[in-house]
Amino acid sequence: MDSSNDEALDIIITNVVATFRTRCHLNLRTIALEGTNVIYKPEVGKVLMKLRKPKITASIWSSGKIICTGATSEDDAKLGARRLARLLQKLGFKVRFSAFKVVNVLAVCSMPFAIHLIDFTKNNRPIASYEPELHPAATYRIKHIKATIQVFSTGSITVTGPNVQNVATAVEQVYPLLFECQKPRYK
Repeated sequence: MDSSNDEALDIIITNVVATFRTRCHLNLRTIALEGTNVIYKPEVGKVLMKLRKPKITASIWSSGKIICTGATSEDDAKLGARRLARLLQKLGFKVRFSAFKVVNVLAVCSMPFAIHLIDFTKNNRPIASYEPELHPAATYRIKHIKATIQVFSTGSITVTGPNVQNVATAVEQVYPLLFECQKPRYK
């Protein structure tokens, strides 16, 4: 990343959101009565089901669409989704696992330096915005890889993107811009 100090940045994935379809109608009342770790929300028309390993929470709709959140990798999200489909099969539904897609990945990363947000925003004006009255972070959007980065003055960044590869690319792309806007260290 930078020639003067080659420190590896740890990108920690905190949440992976994935969707899939069962290709059959699901009776939410049956799932609520016979399933385990289930919260039935009839006013919204969905069931929340939690798995312990991998630790995910699934929103299940009667149409057969399921959204899985809380996984810490794309592989865990797929494993959790398949495990969920298998649980629904055991409840007596003719579930076929299809249309699996990772829709969102949230990651955090900490820079080894503090960042001067006003300079960062001025240098990257069209795609960076900073409104300290509304939010303590500067927002940097990379349209071509569909990633959004929240940059905090402490050097902590939050990255949202469609997959893990795009999140890593976004961090690589924003690092040189952040490096030139770092705050001087006081001792």
